[in-house]
Amino acid sequence: MAGKRALGRRFGWLWAAFAVSSYGTGFGFGALPLIAILVLHSGPTQVAALAAAGRAVGAVVAVPLGPWVEFRPKRPVMIAMDLVRFAAMMSIPAAYALGLLTFAQLLLVSIVVAAANIAFRAASGAYLKTLLPPEDLLVANSRFESTTWTSTVVGPPLGGAAMGLFGPVTTVIADAVSYLLSALGIRAIGGSGANGPSEPPPAPREAQRLRARDLPDGWRFILADRTQRALFLNAMLVNGLIMATEPLLAVLLLDHLGFAPWQYGLAFAAPCIGGLLGSRLSRRLVARFGQRRVLLTSGTLRAIWPLGLAFVQPGIPGMALIIVVQFGLVTCIGVFNPVLATHRLQHTDPGRVARTLSAWSVSTSAAIASLTAAWGLLAALTTPRTAIAAAGVLLLATPLLLPRREKAPGAGAGRITLCEDAESSGAGGSRQP
Repeated sequence: MAGKRALGRRFGWLWAAFAVSSYGTGFGFGALPLIAILVLHSGPTQVAALAAAGRAVGAVVAVPLGPWVEFRPKRPVMIAMDLVRFAAMMSIPAAYALGLLTFAQLLLVSIVVAAANIAFRAASGAYLKTLLPPEDLLVANSRFESTTWTSTVVGPPLGGAAMGLFGPVTTVIADAVSYLLSALGIRAIGGSGANGPSEPPPAPREAQRLRARDLPDGWRFILADRTQRALFLNAMLVNGLIMATEPLLAVLLLDHLGFAPWQYGLAFAAPCIGGLLGSRLSRRLVARFGQRRVLLTSGTLRAIWPLGLAFVQPGIPGMALIIVVQFGLVTCIGVFNPVLATHRLQHTDPGRVARTLSAWSVSTSAAIASLTAAWGLLAALTTPRTAIAAAGVLLLATPLLLPRREKAPGAGAGRITLCEDAESSGAGGSRQP
C-alpha cells in the first residue's frame, strides 16, 4: 500500500513541510476576501479584482522565475519562497494592528504570494525528482494529494470558527506561521543523507544568467510534445472553468437560494473526503489498469459532474445534490492529479523541469484569472445559474483534449513527480486538477 511504503527521512521532512503549509493554507482559506469585506468594506468589484488580479499579475511576475529557478539549488529556493510568503502574509496583521491596512496592500500581498507559489512549485518538483527513485514517485504524489484533501476538509471550518472568535486576521497569522514552519522543515532535510547529496549541483555558473530567450523555454517544450500539449490544454481549460464557477456558486447559494454559511461550508467541505479516497486509490488503479487508461477515465469522469450544480435547489435536496456532485468531482480529481503529476514529467528532461513546471503554473493561473473575470461578466449579463450551466456544458467537451495514444518516455525520463501545493484548492473546497 502507498500509505505504508517508507520513502526515507529526507522525504519525511519534505512531506511534513508540505503538510504544515497545506493545513495553514486551509486554515486561512478565503481570509483576504473576508478581510477586504469585513475590515475595508470593499464592494463586489474590488473583491473580484482581488481574486483575479492577484493570480493574473502574480503569473506575469513569475514568468522569469522558471529559468531563474532552473539554474539554482532548489532547496534554498524553496526556503526563500516560504520566507517571502511568511513576510508578505505577516504584513497584513502588522498593518491592521497599526490601523494602516489598505486594499492596495491586500492586492500586493496576493500578487507576491501568487508569484512565490509558482516559484516554490517549480523548485519542489525539480527537487523531488532528484530525491526518490522512479518506482516511489506515484506513492509520493498520492501522499501529497491525500494531505491536500485532508487539509481542505479540516482547515476551512476551523479557520472560519477561529475568525469568528478571534477576529479577521487570526487565520492570516496562522497561514503565515505555517510558511515559516515549512521553511524550517525543508531546512531540516539537510544537504546530504544516507543516499548521498539531496540534489545534484545546478548548472554551471555561466549558464545561470537569465537571458530573454530562456523565458519561453517551458512553453516551447510543452507545445512541441503531443502528450504534454494535450494535457496542458486540458488542464488549463478544466481548471479555469471549475474555478470560474466558484464565486458564482457562492452568490447562487448564499444570496439567491438562502443557504446559511455553515450549510454552504458543509456542502463543499464534506465531499473532500472523496479527494482523499481518490488519491489513495490512484496507485492501485494504475497498477491494475495502466497509467494511460486511468488518466483518460478519471479525466473524462471529472468533466461530467459540474453541470449538476446548475440544478441545485433550496433546502435539504439542494444540499444533498451539491454533496453528491462534489463528492464525484473531487474523487475523480483525487485520482487524476497524482497520475497527471507523474505522467506529464515522464516527457520532461531533467534540465527542463523547473522551466516546464513554471510555464504550466503561470498558464494555469492566467487561465483561471481570465475565465473567472469572463464568467463574472456572463453572470452579470444573465444569471449565476446560467453561467454555471454554461461552464458545465463546456466541461463536457474537455475530455476530447486528453491524449488517446501513449507516447514512450524519452531518454531523459527518469524520475518523475510534482509536488502540488494548496493553490489547487478552490473556493468552497473543490479542487483544481
